[in-house]
Amino acid sequence: MPVGRTKVAVVLLSVSLACIVPSLLAKKNEKPASSASDQRRALHALNRLSFGPRPGDAQRVMAIGVDKWIDLQLHPEKIDDSALEARLEPFRTTRMSTTEVAQDFPDGQEINQVMNGKKPMPSDAALRMVYQVQIDRQQEKKERLEAAKNHPGASTMASDTHATVDHSTRSPGSPNNEIAADASAKTSPDNGDAVAPSALAAKMTPEEKEEARRREEELYADLDVQQLPSIPPDQRFKKILSLSPTAQLALADTLRGGKGQAFLEGLLPRQKETLLALNGPAGVVTGELAQAKLLRAIYSERQLQEVMTDFWFNHFNIFADKGVDRLLITSYERDVIRPRALGKFEDLLIATAKSPAMLFYLDNWLSVGPNSPQALGIPVHPSGPPRPNKGKRPSGLNENYGRELLELHTLSVNGGYSQHDVTEVAKVFTGWTIEKPNEGGGFKFEPRMHEPGPKFVLDHRIKPKGEGEGLELLHRLAASPQTAHFVSLKLAERFVSDDPPPALVDRLAKTFLKKKGDIREVLTVLFQSPEFWADSTYRAKVKTPLEFVASALRATGAEVDDALPLTRQLNGMGMPLYGAQPPTGYSMKAETWVSSSALLNRMNFALTLSSGKIKGVKVDVAQFAASTPSNTPLDSIRTLSTLELGLLDGDVSKQTHDSIASQIGAAAGSSAARKPVDAVRPPDVSTIAGLLLGSPEFQRR
Repeated sequence: MPVGRTKVAVVLLSVSLACIVPSLLAKKNEKPASSASDQRRALHALNRLSFGPRPGDAQRVMAIGVDKWIDLQLHPEKIDDSALEARLEPFRTTRMSTTEVAQDFPDGQEINQVMNGKKPMPSDAALRMVYQVQIDRQQEKKERLEAAKNHPGASTMASDTHATVDHSTRSPGSPNNEIAADASAKTSPDNGDAVAPSALAAKMTPEEKEEARRREEELYADLDVQQLPSIPPDQRFKKILSLSPTAQLALADTLRGGKGQAFLEGLLPRQKETLLALNGPAGVVTGELAQAKLLRAIYSERQLQEVMTDFWFNHFNIFADKGVDRLLITSYERDVIRPRALGKFEDLLIATAKSPAMLFYLDNWLSVGPNSPQALGIPVHPSGPPRPNKGKRPSGLNENYGRELLELHTLSVNGGYSQHDVTEVAKVFTGWTIEKPNEGGGFKFEPRMHEPGPKFVLDHRIKPKGEGEGLELLHRLAASPQTAHFVSLKLAERFVSDDPPPALVDRLAKTFLKKKGDIREVLTVLFQSPEFWADSTYRAKVKTPLEFVASALRATGAEVDDALPLTRQLNGMGMPLYGAQPPTGYSMKAETWVSSSALLNRMNFALTLSSGKIKGVKVDVAQFAASTPSNTPLDSIRTLSTLELGLLDGDVSKQTHDSIASQIGAAAGSSAARKPVDAVRPPDVSTIAGLLLGSPEFQRR
């Protein structure tokens, strides 16, 4: 966008925000002119069951019938989604087992074991390069820490930082309710983020600067880096593998922070992953997962399944940046959440409870019964000597999972349980652990960690039966009326409104109990309810950042060649994918996402998208203005009306239309005052489209 147009857009943006913020916060009361129209029903269904309509979607839904389309979305196995699978093909890690992910994208502990000789260096040349670069970084870090001890004023930028999730605001005084987030420092070898080069240089000691200069000289001695991208991809990768370890480390530094895309051009997916892994193996895994999530939201034909996958991931939230969850999270969403998103709630509850990702996130894999054989040091074999715990692992009872299971996963915070119940639930799940988590191991029940004896939860006695105790408790919780009401309330909040009618929630809860937690049956009742189709429900929900970004890309018919820049946009909007630290996940309610600063970020995104300035995304909003007859002079108001039809199916209020019209009219008038009389200024299509994408109507679904 030219400088002059950019200034105009900024002025329009500021004025627009003054109108949008109160419009989004206000309760939507106005009724559309044709409240019973088929198009309105189609748009409402698309806005609620999908990540927003694409050009022509409303017409396609009307052609097959809204009810039939909804039924089809409730049975995703009947929908061909092969086009999406082709888009996901480059993301190899999304199809790998957890064991394969752990082997190919090692975390810091795995690197340390190889570095200390406890495990052999991989024989595969590409994987060996990844390990070697991480080892070199680890050794440099160790040397800097040693130097810092001997010279207190030296650089300590390699020191680790750790964050802790504080739950005290939700459960005051509750013991064992903190989750170690293990948010490693930006320079951690298994973290995909990078510190800005200028910041690094400012903290480097003279010795470190000399080492960096020497390393760069060696890289240039091995190969002229400027010529490397011009070499055919296969030869280029082979040449990189043949570089010395120091030169490979220097090359890795040139790829930090998303730089050096020319080096990756034309490489095969695995070759790209290898080079990206040089600056954080686990970051490649979470990066591909985030990109795949966005592409699914934008392009999947099985939209309701993706909406429900997002819903349940948020309900059973885990934080990707907590230690080995970076390696476990792919399988968690793919193998635990998505296949059960429309199935039985109890099946989903059990699958999440046994998931290594959940066991690790809420620390249950370390929970040991106070009177268990392991805690008491009772030997495995009766004739053997006692084996007291040597402190390598926590030996105490951990209540994190027990509390969140009751408070967030099933009964709700008002579910009628006590602190005694939390403690007893924690005892039930002792022994539910992970087999070698750093190597991608699965669920394991360890009897030696399990608390013996009966447990008493919610006035019910659970007889001693090892792993079966947990399964019995999960069944009782899944069948509880409190769970039915809580889950039904959350579903109504997602699909109806932030404050859904109690009568609707009660009907959904009765269906939940009658159909034994069948999620598809509950949703069917919800989508057939008069509350779902009420005028007051239409565009009553403010979109989350993910919903906003995905819907904008769908509405504009964007072609996404690289989704990574879009994931960064979501970071800036306060919703990094898989980045919610607390077990509560991200809020679905408007109050969390509506503020001047938040909407400024959204408006900036809308204008940047519509002007084609987002790297890796191709969008042509001018196509929506092309329906204007060629013999009719283009003007801003006619263009606005045409874009309203193309981007929002004409579903724009008079207030929004008049507001944007006055803004673009004022801007055009101001510009015309500085131009010769005979100068004709064409409509600024991209700015008008951006303002529509930032309008109250588009911000709501």
